[in-house]
Amino acid sequence: MSQIVTPADAGPAVDPVDPLPDDSARRLPRLATVLGWVGGAVVVALVLIAVFAPQLAPYDPTERVGVPFSPPGADHLLGTNDVGQDLLSELIHGTRVSLLVGIVAATVAIVIGGTIGTVAGYYPRRLGATLMRGVDVVLILPFLPLLIVLAAYLGRSLITTTLVIGSLIWAGSARVIRSQVLSLRTRDYVLAAKSMGATDRWAIRRHVLPRTALLASGEFVQATASAILLEAALSFLGLGDPLQKSWGSILYWAQVRGAFFGPAWKWWVLPPGLMIMAASLGFALLAFSLEERINPRL
Repeated sequence: MSQIVTPADAGPAVDPVDPLPDDSARRLPRLATVLGWVGGAVVVALVLIAVFAPQLAPYDPTERVGVPFSPPGADHLLGTNDVGQDLLSELIHGTRVSLLVGIVAATVAIVIGGTIGTVAGYYPRRLGATLMRGVDVVLILPFLPLLIVLAAYLGRSLITTTLVIGSLIWAGSARVIRSQVLSLRTRDYVLAAKSMGATDRWAIRRHVLPRTALLASGEFVQATASAILLEAALSFLGLGDPLQKSWGSILYWAQVRGAFFGPAWKWWVLPPGLMIMAASLGFALLAFSLEERINPRL
């Protein structure tokens, strides 16, 4: 005789929008968990390097402390550049600048994208449709040429670079957040609150924003990885602040002063390139793990 399953035996209903980390059906695969820990460890290591850069750097990165183009040795583990500055000290301090640009630019992008996505999802008709057409326009624009033109036109400074990057990478987050808000606005608890006289602002603040915060955190991590890469690209092209020690500016000066055409590329070009790759990979792995856990589409 087949077993009859009663509602009490069926277990709790699963909300497809709200993430349930404790539910067995929503557990991360083992590989995603491992990759998330690896990415988190890389990110934490980079943050610690950035925070304690003055203590970790053996020299002041702006001071001439050795013979120009010295190869790696006991006094200078990564050698020196063309004016005798210690490249390891530049690399450590560059971690602070590159992460700062990435985090601030990602914050700008999430604020813009989250605001537009929330409004467009909660008011999906005229206002939402108008906002999403603007998002579509941003997404179809040639991104890199536009970024280069804006950076060149607005001038070379760290603030300009950060704001330009943040103002151009928000559109993808807006679409993702809007898709979740579209589902949340018709949930029973939102409709019940509105039937009892709650305003739209209260419903968004009380019910919508808390349930999109985790999704926004995953988008923030992805935006940080993109911003770090874009800052390095702009600085390498000479569109960043040449006076700031970032990974991209180190590559820019290496290219300008001919390090690519001699043995100096091994200790001047390769380390910042590896740091950019490590940061991008760390944030990407962390974002992958977070997305598997909190994105309702998955």
